[in-house]
Amino acid sequence: MDTALRTSPGEAAQAAPALTHVVSHPPAHAADPTTRALVWAGIVAGPLFVVAGLVQALAREGFDLSRHPLSLLSLGDRGYLQITNFIVAGVLMLAFAVGARRSLGDGPGRVWAPVLFGLYGVGLVLGGAFTADPALGFPLGTPDGYPTEWTFHGGVHAFAAPLAFLALVAVTFVVAKRLRWEGHRAAAAWSIVIGIACLVLCIPFGPAASIRLFVGVSLGFAWIAVYAASLLRDRAAR
Repeated sequence: MDTALRTSPGEAAQAAPALTHVVSHPPAHAADPTTRALVWAGIVAGPLFVVAGLVQALAREGFDLSRHPLSLLSLGDRGYLQITNFIVAGVLMLAFAVGARRSLGDGPGRVWAPVLFGLYGVGLVLGGAFTADPALGFPLGTPDGYPTEWTFHGGVHAFAAPLAFLALVAVTFVVAKRLRWEGHRAAAAWSIVIGIACLVLCIPFGPAASIRLFVGVSLGFAWIAVYAASLLRDRAAR
């Protein structure tokens, strides 16, 4: 008999732990229709938010993306459109957080990745429910420059933005650790690159800050969509 077939029970027990770091056991409901729909929310959230924001940026009178962050679109006569955009994207991200939790098996990031995706969603919902204060001459007729005092809703909005951005950056590193654990080293490296790029782009001051912010948010949402698609693909392959 071949020696490979004569492994003793004790030797097999010693070898088994060495394999646990590359074998992920998804929950039994990982491939059910509800979980797939929740994961799909992570794919559609970004394109919906970015396209809706860009269309408004081009259509709103007095809005200049080179000076004004997207959050100012929540102000004025048609501000409800961007408010809705924020809240819908946030709710979709909360749904994706649940889908990610239901999809991820054993291993790193099973808890913290969904939590951080959820915090990103919370930040978006708060950013829509609590609007920024008028600034930089938008809406038309308001003073140029930044407000000297914040209102309550402006203060909550100012808290929501860094909450969302920091959660987004953090989750790229958490997912990178999991991808590396799964053996996807190139994908892990790219996840870290995306996280660093989003962190740099979303610094809210300096030259072209509003454009950098838009690019950073778009890049982060693109990464989320790709990762969500990979979860669907992995679950389908099992």
